[in-house]
Amino acid sequence: RRLWLLDMHIEISLSLSAGQMTDLIYTEKELVQSLKEYIKAEESKLAAVKSWANKLDVLTRVSTSDPEGYLAHPVNAYKLMKRLNTEWSELESLVLQDPSDGFISNMSVHRQYFPDEEDEKGAAKALMRLQDTYQLDSESFSKGKLPGVHSSAFLTVDDCYDMGKTAYNDADYYHAVLWMQQSLRQLDAGEEAVVSKADVLDYLSYSVYQMGDLPRAIELTRRLVAIDPSHQRAGGNLRYFERLLSKQLIELKQVYQPASEEPIQLGTYARPKDHLPERETYEALCRGEGVKMTNARRSRLFCRYRDGNRNPRLLLKPVKEEDEWDSPHIVRYLDVLSHEEIEKIKELAKPRLARATVRDPKTGVLTTANYRVSKSAWLEGEEDPVIARVNQRIEDITGLTVETAELLQVANYGVGGQYEPHYDFSRRPFDGNLKVDGNRLATFLNYMSDVEAGGATVFPDFGAAIWPRKGTAVFWYNLFKSGEGDYRTRHAACPVLVGSKWVSNKWIHERGQEFLRPCGLTEVD
Repeated sequence: RRLWLLDMHIEISLSLSAGQMTDLIYTEKELVQSLKEYIKAEESKLAAVKSWANKLDVLTRVSTSDPEGYLAHPVNAYKLMKRLNTEWSELESLVLQDPSDGFISNMSVHRQYFPDEEDEKGAAKALMRLQDTYQLDSESFSKGKLPGVHSSAFLTVDDCYDMGKTAYNDADYYHAVLWMQQSLRQLDAGEEAVVSKADVLDYLSYSVYQMGDLPRAIELTRRLVAIDPSHQRAGGNLRYFERLLSKQLIELKQVYQPASEEPIQLGTYARPKDHLPERETYEALCRGEGVKMTNARRSRLFCRYRDGNRNPRLLLKPVKEEDEWDSPHIVRYLDVLSHEEIEKIKELAKPRLARATVRDPKTGVLTTANYRVSKSAWLEGEEDPVIARVNQRIEDITGLTVETAELLQVANYGVGGQYEPHYDFSRRPFDGNLKVDGNRLATFLNYMSDVEAGGATVFPDFGAAIWPRKGTAVFWYNLFKSGEGDYRTRHAACPVLVGSKWVSNKWIHERGQEFLRPCGLTEVD
């Protein structure tokens, strides 16, 4: 009886566990499958990490062999920003799936130096700025084909998509169209990507609609619906676009014309106007177009030796002076800075380079601005004998005192770096030192590097373009002898297309120049 009860107990126990066991059998099977997936995921993760390591090993070997040369290409600069802001974070997430203290510790240490989302966005906008200024289509950038440059730098489908998305999120539908179209072109060519064709078409069709091209927006949306019939927005957008087009055709009494079969490219849509009235003139000069150097004007340009009115420091070695422009008079001085002096100035400036600021015309407060994209630092003569020597040389060459001048400003314009048209002199004296030292009488601009492409100093008012030449300096007066501003001197630093542009400048003020540059008899002498 006790056995029977025992057997019954066992049976009941087994019976009660039978269902559980059945479940556990299937659970075990799922665990085995899960284990296989885990192993596969771990192998995939390891393979992905190995792939990353190999790719980055090759990449860093190339980039560290010549950092400035590598970053001279705008695509490399953009992709570096994108890698460090986006892709390294994705790798971090991948590694975090399994404890990896060493990697996380290194990430934590170095993350403070990583570019952030704003930096990546800024790099993307720099490419778009170059695209506009130098009239380069997205395909040229994607394939790394820049004027006079042979490079293996290229943009993938996902890179182009991210560029388009950056523009789209800023309601910049003009550039969104160009980059989404390039992303689609590469997808259609069979390039593999993380982003889907449906996602690209979604952004592209709506951006094209925003550019006012309804027929093409309809065609792209139909293509999207064909790929993904269940897309949550595509069907509604298509019906809306079709109704809108039908209404327009009725109002204008026109017949429906199918969308152009020509692919969207640079020039398909007009670029929207912006705040800068001389935008077209300025950008044409940056490309070397529209320079108003006539034969008559060229005949008035000369070169000469200058000894600074028998300045003792220039008697034995007078400075070489070339006329760059006749009116207003702009001159270039040759061999002003040696290579060693340039390197020393850069060495002193690099630790303190910060985003260059401009003075807000409404508030008088210094702030950063999209029209001035560079890093700058200010150096005092007492800091190093080289700075004192350069200041003295500027005084000797110009014949003006630098006692009331501003500190030597060093600026570095990287990829897309620019300073849009502006005046060096102040039209409203917000600066306290203007009341003491007067306005900016003259500008002495040292070129401390050659630039592979772009980076000219241009004067839209009279059509001059001055190209950087390492070791040379250009000089012009911002004010007439009367003290009135010479509005012809409005100038710009063109975006750097390829390379890195280093300059240093000295703004020479009015005070102390009374007998060195006396007043004229008229307002415009």
